[in-house]
Amino acid sequence: MTKKKKILVLLAIIGIIGLIVAYNFYSKIYAPNIKEDSTLYISSDTNFDQLVKQITPLLKNKNSFVWVAQKKNYPNTIKSGKYDLKKGTNNNNLVNLLRSGNQAPIRLSFNNQDTLEKLAGRISQQIEPDSITLLNSFKDSDFLSDNDFTKQTALGMYIPNSYEVYWNTSATSFRSKMLKEYNRFWTNKRKSKAKTQKLSINQVITLASIVQKETASVDERPRVAGLYLNRLNDGWPLQADPTVIFAIKEKLGQNTIIKRVLLKDLEIDSKYNTYKYAGLPPGPISMPDISSINAVLNPEDHDYYYMCADVNQLNKHVFAKTLSQHNRNAAKYQKWLNKQGVNR
Repeated sequence: MTKKKKILVLLAIIGIIGLIVAYNFYSKIYAPNIKEDSTLYISSDTNFDQLVKQITPLLKNKNSFVWVAQKKNYPNTIKSGKYDLKKGTNNNNLVNLLRSGNQAPIRLSFNNQDTLEKLAGRISQQIEPDSITLLNSFKDSDFLSDNDFTKQTALGMYIPNSYEVYWNTSATSFRSKMLKEYNRFWTNKRKSKAKTQKLSINQVITLASIVQKETASVDERPRVAGLYLNRLNDGWPLQADPTVIFAIKEKLGQNTIIKRVLLKDLEIDSKYNTYKYAGLPPGPISMPDISSINAVLNPEDHDYYYMCADVNQLNKHVFAKTLSQHNRNAAKYQKWLNKQGVNR
């Protein structure tokens, strides 16, 4: 072989090696590496080693991801959040996505949480902060005072609905968002309707919570609201059984099951016992949904002052204008309870 041919062969070999190296680098950067559509949650305290361990099951090639991540200085720029990863995404786009912090929002929802503790538990199932951190934020005395809430009325700030948030939203950021949503909900029109009923916002929410506990029938709620407003406006005690149940649970624990309010229960010394204390209790006894709030703001106009569970229609009530009518309805209901063996 001549010297010239040797040089050509050598150059050819070098060229082939160069192509192999170039292809190898190209594959590391641009070859598809996400196996399937998937979701990656990165906690706020995650380091690079932890992230690699977490993401490895989603990758075709772990080493290539690590190499590209290091070249792009991603280990020093990890950003927490929820990331939706698409099948076939290459390492270059993957690292760019994670490094940018361009996470996907989530739809967070809650309703009918009876206490701040239960609300914190429900929210902690959907975003990063744990329930204790959330609860401490909800009960923060400075925040409550600055925004005209008390520990008794704080639950009323959270309007049941679905909201778009980021998974790594902090407890205080979530709380601030809920305050913003609360202020957005209470429009001038709703405030005007509350004023027409001679109620403050907190009083509307408190009465709405009683209405909600009193009936599960949404179409019945305006009538129940009208009944309680009749009592309030005429100076009658509300005499609402759900408030007594709330008072019992305050003493015996939230997990106490109460199926029937007894005469002795009506003597419980609690501001939430509306048989013993006139007017509205200090705060909501549960988290009312929007239908209950709207029922108080738009009550049915009628002359009913009494109500009793209807033994013929589940979740419905019979209404009465006079005590004698009510006593007949109540006797029928008590007889039905006794027949069912409901003692407590």
